[in-house]
Amino acid sequence: MRRVGRQVAPGKLARIALAALAAGATSSTVAAQDVAGEGRALSPRNANYAIEVTLDPGAKILTGKQTVTWRNTQHKATDELWLHLYWNAWRNSESTWLREDQIRGRSEYGKHKIPGKDAWSYLLVQSAQLVQEHVRTDLMAGRRYAAPDDGNPNDRTVLVFSLPAPVQPGQSVQLEMTWRAKIPRTFARTGFRGDFFFIAHWFPKLGVFEPEGWNCHQYHAGTEFFSDYGNYDVRITLPERFKVAATGRRRSKTPVSDGMVTHRFQQADVHGFAWTASPDYVTKQDTFSEPGLPPVELSLFLQPEHLAQAARHLAATKATLKLYGTWYGPYPYGHLTIIDPAYGAGAGGMEYPTLFTAGTRLFNPPGGGRPEGVTVHEAGHQFWYGLVGNNEFEHAWIDEGINTFSAGRVMDVAFGRRAYVKRYFNPAKTRRGGFFPLLFPEIRLSRMVHANGLPGYRSAAISDAQSRPTFQYFPKTGARLSYGKTALWLSTLERYLGWKTLQRILSTFFERYRFKHPRPRDFFAVANEVSGRDLGWFFEQVYYGSDAFDYAVSYVSSTAIRPRGWVGPDDELSYRAGKPGAASGAAGVNYRTRVVVARKGGAVFPVNVLMVFDNGEKLLKKWDGKYRWVMFEETRPSKLDYAAVDPERVLLLDVNYRNNSRLLVSRAGLPATKWASKWLLWLQDFLLVFSYFV
Repeated sequence: MRRVGRQVAPGKLARIALAALAAGATSSTVAAQDVAGEGRALSPRNANYAIEVTLDPGAKILTGKQTVTWRNTQHKATDELWLHLYWNAWRNSESTWLREDQIRGRSEYGKHKIPGKDAWSYLLVQSAQLVQEHVRTDLMAGRRYAAPDDGNPNDRTVLVFSLPAPVQPGQSVQLEMTWRAKIPRTFARTGFRGDFFFIAHWFPKLGVFEPEGWNCHQYHAGTEFFSDYGNYDVRITLPERFKVAATGRRRSKTPVSDGMVTHRFQQADVHGFAWTASPDYVTKQDTFSEPGLPPVELSLFLQPEHLAQAARHLAATKATLKLYGTWYGPYPYGHLTIIDPAYGAGAGGMEYPTLFTAGTRLFNPPGGGRPEGVTVHEAGHQFWYGLVGNNEFEHAWIDEGINTFSAGRVMDVAFGRRAYVKRYFNPAKTRRGGFFPLLFPEIRLSRMVHANGLPGYRSAAISDAQSRPTFQYFPKTGARLSYGKTALWLSTLERYLGWKTLQRILSTFFERYRFKHPRPRDFFAVANEVSGRDLGWFFEQVYYGSDAFDYAVSYVSSTAIRPRGWVGPDDELSYRAGKPGAASGAAGVNYRTRVVVARKGGAVFPVNVLMVFDNGEKLLKKWDGKYRWVMFEETRPSKLDYAAVDPERVLLLDVNYRNNSRLLVSRAGLPATKWASKWLLWLQDFLLVFSYFV
């Protein structure tokens, strides 16, 4: 290593402020939490960034320089700094991200297709110097790329710098860097489409130093991100014609030269920074105001063709801030930005600190759950991800699952029942499938599929245990476990414990781990503490295990019992016992009813068993659900009509509801009538749409 023994130049005011914060400086004024050096620190503020970046929209190039001030908050020293270079995931076709994406087939490049020449990207660090105790050291000679997860030599999403001396506990260092990045044609909701730019995870970013060492995973197709909290001071220079939105508040807009302007944004106590630029945005301003919660300034950046949906985006955001704030705790930043991405941009439905992308379409009648559903979900991530900063590489369910459950609850409380949405013309699908999508249209329930979780979870129930690190999930099914399975076991807990208890569990967890990095054991401990129960048996199955839940009614019967002193012929008794037109319970006849309930899956949960008789009588039995089967026998003056296991739908994790009930006498024709009606309605709607083009 080469050391240059000279004093550090005074630098800019922002850099000095960041260094002061890293050393633990605070203000006595509990005021604005948005500006570095002002207000009470809400987070450890141990990873602070001052960044200057210039966008060349024609060449699709970013050039940047940054100063990262990092403080070691652990009780051990480190002689390395590990950084994420996320955009190198699309540097070549053999990166770990693209290998995994080919398995899951999610993106337009996922099914063994090679991206076009404008899609590739890179993030190249050009220089790096460490500033420690007024000594400046060049780090480039000792840099190396690491692949800690799979050893892939073609993956360059993790960069490691060796340090000249260890950073001791409580000690701070500064890392000054220059870099250059090629903006991809949208991958993973970041990139460009024409003059629309959405720039996320775009700069060299420190991993998280933990007691076990540096936590800095490669970029994976099925996982997201993890970083420390700090203050961001970002200057973005680009042509004046672009409208810009970003994490934090805009502090200034300064002309520079040749039609270029610099936008300066600042935000404290966040763990990331994203921004977007487009000349086409239409902006709307509003304010969230609710008694008992702090006000929030709302900024909506909308595509011109979606202007009529502005109020719907804002209403969904306000509903989220109100209900999440009431259930869990207030949103603390005072401002929030909603982005409506350009058509075909591939940037919709993603969360970033104080900013998120929604997603809608041109013809979008109210009641269909969109844009409300995606807006609620992404606004909700300001709480579960933004404020509770879990490791999304390893435990994505903590934010994705809890937020999916919560968003579904907001949709129910704020918007009620939704209708089916049918799209007879989906341009994206038509390009890939010709006329086929017109014949077989996309039909989806308005509530996001992962909002109730069941459709996706069924196919992935036994694919992996949730205790396996998320980045190691099978790429094609991992999201269904993080989103759907968690939402379902939380909904099951809600029905088992009651909403008041579950709400206290979630709010306690939220308050205790705001601006921290909780692990699964922290959530389980809070659940046991608040509920006053040992729920280990439940978490052992839903988190540590991968067995499926499946309870079924496998057998029912109701046979007549010969009354004492009966002198009539047996055929008359048989007639009264079950032949068409016979009056149930006639002439004092009783019926012996047997119901066999089976546990077909490997997982165990206590369930109720309901028996409904012809005379309207209902009988509810409890079963611990442990053995493989149980038989319930009852004598009643009426025949059984049907039996059902878990009739209240407490166990939402059951993978097959079709076997949860059984009729004594088959009612032939009902399923056929049901499906015939559905197809007739579909045909009617299709003909109405088709007539529009005739």
